[in-house]
Amino acid sequence: MPEIPLVPRPDVLSFRRQSTHHQAVRADWQVIVHALNTNLGNGLLALIAGVRPETVSRWASGQNKDPRPAMERRVREAYTIYTDLVRVDSADTVRAWFMGSNPLLGDDSPAEALAADRFKAVLAAARAFRDE
Repeated sequence: MPEIPLVPRPDVLSFRRQSTHHQAVRADWQVIVHALNTNLGNGLLALIAGVRPETVSRWASGQNKDPRPAMERRVREAYTIYTDLVRVDSADTVRAWFMGSNPLLGDDSPAEALAADRFKAVLAAARAFRDE
């Protein structure tokens, strides 16, 4: 009987990462800000973006839809990570992860590291947390 070649199984985790990335890239700015503001809180999102909490409130209400590129990147990266982690853990746990010191980030919190534009390091820390 001839052997049937095995079809490689798609990497589900890789697909999930692509999916959350695509979602973060395509999502409306106000939707992203509202979701993170609701789940992480105004102060934590302001820290990540490098703005005052009042600016986050204006973004969430739609009064200001044009963030600076650096701020937008930080927020979209946070959204990608939040969306990925909340699929495997509770919203409260993910919020605590963003706030807490992280040994993979030199004991900075992921929020502080995102504010410092350390995107690759935070993504790696998020993947390690998710895959534990």
